[in-house]
Amino acid sequence: MELVAGAVRLISALNRVVGNVFSWLALGIVLVCFTVVVQRYVFAVSYIWMQDLYIWLNGAMFTAVAGFALLRDDHVRVDIFYRPASIRRKALVDLVGTLVFLLPFCWIVFSYALPFVQRSWGYYEASANIGGMPGLFILKSFIIVFAGLVALQGLALIGRSILVLAGREALLPPRLRYTAAADHLTEAAE
Repeated sequence: MELVAGAVRLISALNRVVGNVFSWLALGIVLVCFTVVVQRYVFAVSYIWMQDLYIWLNGAMFTAVAGFALLRDDHVRVDIFYRPASIRRKALVDLVGTLVFLLPFCWIVFSYALPFVQRSWGYYEASANIGGMPGLFILKSFIIVFAGLVALQGLALIGRSILVLAGREALLPPRLRYTAAADHLTEAAE
């Protein structure tokens, strides 16, 4: 069980780092978008590559932080049954839901995206817009990153559920444990 707890901690730490790093792209998105608007309406100048840039930053950010959102329990869930449930019931719901829905979804995304991304890398795809950004193949690779990070966090969720159902949740740090009164993980001050 210590190995399971270690894997949960490691995967959660990876998604926490990726999430904290890529969430800074939100600032970049705002700054680039603001610059595009000022250039267009104040200086009557427009650069297609800058318009591509804030859209691409947005895509990269949201795909990269998806595993982090799952870690923090920030995803959309119908809470009328989950919120008042006991910790063991939450663990069981998470275990079954991850095995039946989340991991198959990640596999489908990965398997359909892989040829799409490989083809894009094959000819170093760029923006379809004349004067647009180069490197669209890199952005498309974030689809694979999305599937991988969400699947990894799903495995961590399975591990956490197994620890709870085995009565060994104490092997996890408090920030990764279920809480009885709320539907979110306990967030430790960092």
